[in-house]
Amino acid sequence: MLRDVALLAVIAATTAFAQDNGTKQETDSFDVEPPLLVPNRADAELPDTASSEAGTPDVDLAKLEKDFERAKRNAAGAEHLYRIGVISQVELEQRALRVLRLEADLANSRLERAKEQAAAVSSVMVNGQAVNDERTKADLAQLTQAAQAAAAKRERAELDVAEANLHRQQELLAVGSARKSDVARAEQQLAELKGQKN
Repeated sequence: MLRDVALLAVIAATTAFAQDNGTKQETDSFDVEPPLLVPNRADAELPDTASSEAGTPDVDLAKLEKDFERAKRNAAGAEHLYRIGVISQVELEQRALRVLRLEADLANSRLERAKEQAAAVSSVMVNGQAVNDERTKADLAQLTQAAQAAAAKRERAELDVAEANLHRQQELLAVGSARKSDVARAEQQLAELKGQKN
């Protein structure tokens, strides 16, 4: 019994001490701000915008080329994945469409870069006359044709995918797996694509 009384006294003393320290800490506490993990960048000089803009087309062109090659690899393996049932036909169509979109974007980027280079070449003066580089003009014409062909191929593929999607949605509606709103959305997408083409 004496042990029980001693134990209760120790518990009471510990509780009273903890309560006193808690109130003391609350009155004496202050907020400590930790050091900034990111240093103050207001003093740092901003990078030169002219030099960063000049490097952007090359970076964008390199990134587009890398994305295009990756999309081609993904689309090449997609047919096998579709046949064994890993991916759906919709995914197969989307991968092929992505390749064509990236190809068109890449052709347009190359054309824009060639136009910039042609403008730079034409601004060069030799003996008071502008330099007339036939090779640059021929390259520009070839890139223009490639960009137009890629854009036409992309538009045709987008129309084909939209028509296939509409047909798929109509079949799903017939068996009760789709809603009328899905069919209406597919019809609207197809109409928008046809409207853009005309």
